[in-house]
Amino acid sequence: LNLIRLKYHDTPFFLEVNSVSAQFKLNTEASLSSTFKKQETPESVGLSGKLNFTEQPTVTYLPLHGNDFIQRLLKPISIDTILLLANSGWSIERLLRLIVDDINGIPNAPNAGGPTPTVVPDFKEFQFIANLFRELQTQNDVNFIYDNNKKASLVFNDNHQKINLLREKLKLDVNNKYSLKSGKGLADNSNDSITISTRSFLGVMYYLSHSIQVPDEDKISGKVTITYDDSGNEFNWTDLTRGLFKIKSSPNNTDIAISTNYRDNWFYIDDSDLNSKTTFSLLMQLFLLQSGKSEGVAPLLTLPIGQ
Repeated sequence: LNLIRLKYHDTPFFLEVNSVSAQFKLNTEASLSSTFKKQETPESVGLSGKLNFTEQPTVTYLPLHGNDFIQRLLKPISIDTILLLANSGWSIERLLRLIVDDINGIPNAPNAGGPTPTVVPDFKEFQFIANLFRELQTQNDVNFIYDNNKKASLVFNDNHQKINLLREKLKLDVNNKYSLKSGKGLADNSNDSITISTRSFLGVMYYLSHSIQVPDEDKISGKVTITYDDSGNEFNWTDLTRGLFKIKSSPNNTDIAISTNYRDNWFYIDDSDLNSKTTFSLLMQLFLLQSGKSEGVAPLLTLPIGQ
């Protein structure tokens, strides 16, 4: 829902469960009936019973707010988080495309980390590099490690054509180990390191919000921003998020993995769209990593008895 709100330039809201209560009711009923005429012995006897069980759960949500929470949403995601996720099995291509804004001066649609821009983003060279990283990851030719000084580094386990191509694209010297640094652009005289600029969690959400397929009537009425290329044609944002994420819209709610209703339309992730479902799961993990521990009491489950 927050992704869709961002697409429509509306304010996102974050909630957490504050309390959970449940009421259980068990009702029993029994009856006995008979029919008499003139005889002393009843002609018919009936016995019936009823057992009802009802549950009424109530969940209370509270909005997440406060200076610390907002700063965590706006703070750039750390390189340590990327390494943590990459070393736990996540695709490095997915992580780079989602989180990284710039690598050694090669942009990954930096203007997509906010409200829908009017200028077509620059991202194709970056996606080529992210794909190279993924090929090397699947072949176990690249690792992300920490050295003895606890500094993040990238290590190549082999030396072949694709690794040389990646070195060329990133303007690196011929080495097998490169330090990872936070920053923007390509550092001067630093061909032995890789400089990475990352998005904030809110920037990641804005990036994914561009993949939402809004109804044509909302475009015509000006409810969303339309991006045009130099030729005056509408830019297709699915080119940016292809193979990563897609949210469809429809008046009906069918064949969905997750959906929400907004502005009289259903927005949903298709149940067969495994890439979008995977990216959504990654987004949830990033939220948990970035949002930190919120203030307040833990959810309390209340179960009344003796009724």
